[in-house]
Amino acid sequence: MIPFSAGFFVTTEHVPHGVTGHIIPWNYPAQMFGRTISAALAMGNACVLKPAEDACLTPMRLCEILRDAGLPAGALNCVPGRGDVAGAALSAHRGIDFISFTGSPPVGVAVQTSAAQNHIGCTLELGGKSPQIVFEDADLDVTMPIVLKAITQNAGQTCSAGARLLVQESIADRVIERLRTDFPKLTAGMQDGDHDLGPLISPKQKARVERFCQQADADGIPLIAAGQIAADAAPDGNFVAPRAYGPVPRDHLLAQEEVFGPVLALMTFKDEADAIALANDTEYGLVAGVWSRDGSRAIRVARLIKVGQVFVNAYGAGGGIELPFGGMKKSGHGREKGFDALYEFTATRTMVIKHD
Repeated sequence: MIPFSAGFFVTTEHVPHGVTGHIIPWNYPAQMFGRTISAALAMGNACVLKPAEDACLTPMRLCEILRDAGLPAGALNCVPGRGDVAGAALSAHRGIDFISFTGSPPVGVAVQTSAAQNHIGCTLELGGKSPQIVFEDADLDVTMPIVLKAITQNAGQTCSAGARLLVQESIADRVIERLRTDFPKLTAGMQDGDHDLGPLISPKQKARVERFCQQADADGIPLIAAGQIAADAAPDGNFVAPRAYGPVPRDHLLAQEEVFGPVLALMTFKDEADAIALANDTEYGLVAGVWSRDGSRAIRVARLIKVGQVFVNAYGAGGGIELPFGGMKKSGHGREKGFDALYEFTATRTMVIKHD
């Protein structure tokens, strides 16, 4: 209830948009399906899904399972196809009342432009260049294993991968030595070999990641350490050994652009103010991690980083389904997961009732 003038009862309700369009990426087809479709259906919308052309079988099978389980006809519709054909048609269709898109910033611009033509809203999650900020009082025994996992999870093909390791100058040598010890132990191999990471999605993605590494090598960026491709890896597979570079100049593409692969860029900072400036020195703003035993400093820094999700003395690639997830700046807008996702897939209606 909302306080208003005498003689009135005022409240708000959340109503479904109607038909929502969902364009999801290839890196987590099942997870992305669940976290966007479930919220939209739960709030009473009918959904049209466009899965990624490189990973469409899982979402299509999930649609079949839901159909067989008794989901009403028309509640969920799957339209596979290329992004520039099926995705473009879906985002421009006048029958769509809201759009959820996860993908690259340039395609996000196209989706948002299409949505604007029809005067509808959209949620955009457009990637990141997430920083892990390690202060001199951090517990490296706790920090470093999570730093490694945050860049190798799903072979680095994660929007919230901890791709930038920002280290206070006074402990840079210690952190670099840890990387030199730990990175060579990392292996990329077949899924049944219990390795640290598997293959990249495609030859195209492998070539993209390798171009970043080749450019870093050509520019003289020091290679701190590299992992290995396991003996069981298919020789024609899309495997890339994880690499850590540093110190990386702040304006280098390895410090600014999303690689979407297992490539870590180490940079150093002087003090708290410099750490905040460095963390915010990209066009992205998705996730960040702050590592320090000083709780006041950690929270102070966390509040000044322009990202949608911050971890203190922990890090999760997107966190749990309970945690609202989304970005700022070039990482997009709107939120998935948590109760915020339910609100994204509804419109607020205010009801004003006059009574005696």
